[in-house]
Amino acid sequence: MKIAVTGAGGHVGANLIRMLLQQNHKVRVLEHTDSRAWRGLNVEMVHGGLEEMAVLKRLCHDCEVVFHLAAEMSIDGESYDKIYKINVEGTQNVATAAREAGVKRFIHFSSIHALKQTPQDEVVDETRPLALQAEMFYEKTKALAEKWVLEQNTPDFRVIVLNPTAIIGPFDFKPSYLGQVIQMIYKGTLPGLVPGGYNWVDVRDVAQAAVNAMEKGKPGERYLLSGEWQSLKHLAEIICTHRKKKCRLPVFPFWLARTGVPFMAVYAKLKKQHPLYTRESLAILRLSNKQISHEKARKALDFSPRPLEETVSDTLEWFKKHHYI
Repeated sequence: MKIAVTGAGGHVGANLIRMLLQQNHKVRVLEHTDSRAWRGLNVEMVHGGLEEMAVLKRLCHDCEVVFHLAAEMSIDGESYDKIYKINVEGTQNVATAAREAGVKRFIHFSSIHALKQTPQDEVVDETRPLALQAEMFYEKTKALAEKWVLEQNTPDFRVIVLNPTAIIGPFDFKPSYLGQVIQMIYKGTLPGLVPGGYNWVDVRDVAQAAVNAMEKGKPGERYLLSGEWQSLKHLAEIICTHRKKKCRLPVFPFWLARTGVPFMAVYAKLKKQHPLYTRESLAILRLSNKQISHEKARKALDFSPRPLEETVSDTLEWFKKHHYI
């Protein structure tokens, strides 16, 4: 099939396009600012952004499937208008262009954060309501985009939504926010940890579920793609087994970490990096639900997340091979 991908320069996109090419699909990508993810691969490129309808129509022309991955992951206080323009209006533009081009299947990458995380003592599954009133801009815009795109589902324009948790794994060219965390822990440059953790999932398992969704996904449905919840401390311990030196990372209480947020923002700005600990990221760590079910995706999409230890090992090997660490 001929398949279009937005956000192909990101972590999931880099893995997804490789799987699609391995299955002999023809892949067309939206090139925005970073082409490292597909450098040397046999893909067709269309240059432009999510706000350019003419560009999006060229991207979707003659395609049977569109994967919409492009989004703004914001945890450092960016303006609501900027995030809304990318996550909501950008999604609307891509879906509109795809529908007008006659695309039959539209696979939208949402996020676990598009769903309400509370109550924390109950399992999160596909029946959880959307976080349409969330205070965090990223959560709210992903929820709004998911709601709108599911409303576009028709027999001629079949929409499927995927909601992954915290993604890590190889082919992380930029690298991603979580990829940076893994690198800093491995290199010993992270000043410390905080309590809490994430539900971690391997990017390759997410990409494989997305590929399977082309044939097996039920239109108008969402599928949660989760792995296993582990604390940052446990993740660091796994990473440290791959180091020659021992890791000695203190775990700071949340109140102390929040106090240090302004200083970490200044440090990140001087280093020309995104701050790793912000008020938003600390809230996510503190409130992340430990019980996220992927049973629906397991049954429908053959989703089978691998152990966290395997993911971490493969991620570090990829970073070493490509001289990130």
